Amino acid sequence: MANKKKSNRSAMKRFRVSGTGKIKRARAYKNHILTKKSSKRKAKLAQAAYVHEADAPRIQRLLLLK
Repeated sequence: MANKKKSNRSAMKRFRVSGTGKIKRARAYKNHILTKKSSKRKAKLAQAAYVHEADAPRIQRLLLLK
């Protein structure tokens, strides 16, 4: 009997799949030392971004999408 594949749990917590199939991610540099960062910069860092198309196949493999 073949074993079931397990998706990477850490990747499941870090990435979401959009309705169009793109992979969304959070931006980096929003965790600490926020006092010296401008409000504009922090607001932009709070917005989600998409994984680059070159990296998408690796993330899809972790999430068992393909």
